[in-house]
Amino acid sequence: MNLTTRQPSIRTSSPPPPLEWKFSQVFGERNSGDDVQDVDIISAVEFEKSGDYLAVGDRGGRVVIFERKYGKDTPDELYSRNQLEQLDFAFSNHPEYQYKTEFQSHEPEFDYLKSVEIEEKINKVKWCTTPNGSLFILSTNDKTIKLWKVKERKIKKANDMDHHQFVSSENALLAESSFMSEQDIPSFTNGSHPELKDNTANNAFLSHGVHAKIANNEDTTYARCRRVYAHAHDFNINSISNNSDGETFISADDLRINLWNLEISNQSFNIIDMKPSNMEDLTEVITSAEFHPIHCNLLAYGSSRGFIRLVDMRQSALCDYSGRILQDAEYHGSRSFFTEIVSAISDIKFSVDGRHILSRDYMNLKLWDINMDSSPVATFKIHEQLRPKKSTLAQWQEQRTNPLGRWFDSGRSSDEFLDIES
Repeated sequence: MNLTTRQPSIRTSSPPPPLEWKFSQVFGERNSGDDVQDVDIISAVEFEKSGDYLAVGDRGGRVVIFERKYGKDTPDELYSRNQLEQLDFAFSNHPEYQYKTEFQSHEPEFDYLKSVEIEEKINKVKWCTTPNGSLFILSTNDKTIKLWKVKERKIKKANDMDHHQFVSSENALLAESSFMSEQDIPSFTNGSHPELKDNTANNAFLSHGVHAKIANNEDTTYARCRRVYAHAHDFNINSISNNSDGETFISADDLRINLWNLEISNQSFNIIDMKPSNMEDLTEVITSAEFHPIHCNLLAYGSSRGFIRLVDMRQSALCDYSGRILQDAEYHGSRSFFTEIVSAISDIKFSVDGRHILSRDYMNLKLWDINMDSSPVATFKIHEQLRPKKSTLAQWQEQRTNPLGRWFDSGRSSDEFLDIES
């Protein structure tokens, strides 16, 4: 996250201090003894492409947006962002984000046809690419996807009015003159009164001055829901991803991936369907899906068996057959229950150039080259302290696993899983 820039005549003698990372499941600072509400726990985080905005979703259905705050030594007014990316001058401070706005994206619902409660928890948030600089963001819970537009507008707020001995309102002045007796107001042939003229001119001047003081323009940010994409998934949505064409996006659940147009909310196209004719034959489910950052026809999705499948939508309208499968050679051959657990992919991300994919499973981060399907080019070990206890871990995971080989963090039983599809 360090921003490095270069200036012709500026050099720093010492590097900036390292970033200090802290783990937090909720917003703000909390004491160790404070109770944390379940609705306040963060469930989704996503940076905007430029890095100037950060969207965070929580289990209460809220989306909070933060904006990057530039320090005094950041020459953001002198250089454009493209120029800053090409410079190599190191700033002394690290990027900071300040609160911009928040909105309630989802509310708890109840599916009366299946007698299932749909919680408001935000599963994913994704920023949309727009040519005009507007901020659009997609957010989803288990069943419904929404498109939000974040706008800024100026509002006028009134400050305290300065008290003055003269009346500052013309209406009040006219009301006062209407109560004056006829003896106090001498008549003139032209129907006017000199004193009244002077008072009116003075008070009009004062009124103009007071209004100039109390009119205070402030910038405020609000979000407006532009589209609602619903009733297209029988299972819980685990991924959404925007296409590089700026017009379409995909949404994925355990067995299906749907293709949407951002402008059409009542229709989607099913491009991948892994549902077998007999649900007892189910061996794997979709865990994550993402579009290629450059080529709009390519997408990748991971599975619970540790596979990453690359799909080219130009080859067929139904992309059930992948063009390339990425799988670690370590897990080829015999597979135990523990290898099934640890090899399940929880998330995948393309690199900026689209050449590599970073996948996350239970014990590793793996970097893949999409042109090399035999094994990852790099593996980063995580949770190595759990590897000696893999037998205990396997027993614990077995209690959470249904006979179909799929565990559900939501606590859904295998009977409920079968009833949804029946």
